[in-house]
Amino acid sequence: MYKVFCRTFQGVMKFTSSFLPWREPELLVGENSLKKLPGLIKSQGIESVLVVTDKGISSIGLMDEFLQGLKNEGISFVIYDETVPNPTIDNIEDALKVYHQNNSNGLVAFGGGSPMDCAKGVAARVARPKKSIPQMKGVLKIMKKVPPLFAIPTTAGTGSEATLAAVVSNSVTHEKYAIMDTALIPHFAVLDPVLTVNLPKHITSTTGMDALTHAVEAYIGRSNTKETIQYSKEAITLIFENLYECYSNGSNIAARANMQRAAYLAGMAFTRAYVGYVHAIAHTLGGFYSVPHGLANAVILPYVLEYYGESAHKPLAELAELVGLGKPGDSEQQKATAFITAIKELNSKMDIPTKINGIKESDLPVMVERALSEANPLYPVPKILFKDDIFQLYETIKA
Repeated sequence: MYKVFCRTFQGVMKFTSSFLPWREPELLVGENSLKKLPGLIKSQGIESVLVVTDKGISSIGLMDEFLQGLKNEGISFVIYDETVPNPTIDNIEDALKVYHQNNSNGLVAFGGGSPMDCAKGVAARVARPKKSIPQMKGVLKIMKKVPPLFAIPTTAGTGSEATLAAVVSNSVTHEKYAIMDTALIPHFAVLDPVLTVNLPKHITSTTGMDALTHAVEAYIGRSNTKETIQYSKEAITLIFENLYECYSNGSNIAARANMQRAAYLAGMAFTRAYVGYVHAIAHTLGGFYSVPHGLANAVILPYVLEYYGESAHKPLAELAELVGLGKPGDSEQQKATAFITAIKELNSKMDIPTKINGIKESDLPVMVERALSEANPLYPVPKILFKDDIFQLYETIKA
C-alpha cells in the first residue's frame, strides 16, 4: 500500500507541476559575459543590491571587475561573504539583515551552490517576512514574488542558477532540507566560463559529478517531460565529453563552457523531474558531517544505481548507448552495468574516493529517517526503497 501511496502522490505532483508558473532564467552566456551584468541590473531599475558570496571568492578578487562595473553604473551594493558550505539558517538571517540595512531591491548570488542557496533563502524571507525558513521547508510554501535574483555560478555543478530549490542546513539539529518553489528560480543567470578557470581540481571534479548526478537521477525517474529528457541527455553527453578534460586541463575555455552548459541543463532537468535517493542520502551527510555535496553525490551515485537493479536497467542502458558504451548485442543489464562502471572509472581517474569517512553508526537511525522522509513520497525514483534498503546503502558507502 505504501508504494501505491508514493506513486499516486508522484503522479499528482507531476500533473500539478504542468500548471505551475515555471520560468527560465534569462542568460548571459560566453567568455567575459559577466561584464554585461551591471548594465543589465541597471536596466531593471535596481538601485541597490546585496551580493551574497563566501570568503573564498571575496578573498581572491574574482568579483572585483563586477563590483567596479556596479560602481560605474551607479548601483549601490553591499557584500555578505559569510556563507559557509551547506549554508545555514543563521547565514540566511544574517544576510537578510544586511539586505534590509542597505535598502536593497535586488540580490546577486556569486559563487557555487552555497551562495546561491543562501541568496534564495534571503529572497524567500523577503517575500514571506512572517514565515521562518523551517516553515518554508518542502514544496510551494512561498508562492509570492521575490526580489530580482541574479545568479553567477563559479562552479559547473549545482545548476542552482536554473532551479526552484534552496538547500538549507540547521546547525543545531544537523538537518539539511530543501525549500522548493518556482518563485526561487533566478530571473537572470551568467554562464561565464572564465570564472571557473582557476577552480581547484577537486572542486572541478566533484561539482562536475554533482551535475552528472542531477542529470542521471532526473532521467531515470518517472516524472520526465520531453524537455527534461532532452536536457538530461545533452547534459550527460557534455559531461562525459568534457569533465575529465576540465579536470586535467583547467584552462580549456571551451571545455569549461561546455561544463557550465551541462550543469545548467542538468539543473533545468531536475528542477522539473526531481532527483532521488542519491540526493536524500547526500543531504544527510552534509547536515551531519559537512561533507561537500558534490563529493557525497559522486561517491553515492554508483552504489544507488546498482541497488536499483532491474528497475533502472532500461534507462541506464539508454544512457550507455548515448555515450557510446557497451557492445552490439549487449543486454539492457550489461549496458546498464557498463554505464555504472564508467561512472566509477571517471571517479577513480579524478581521485574521488569510493567511500565516505566519518559516518557514525550511532547517527544512522536518524539519518535513515531523514533520507526517507526527504525522498518518500516525493521523489519519482525507479524503485521505492524502505528503511532496511537505506540502512544497507549507508553501510555500503561508509569507510
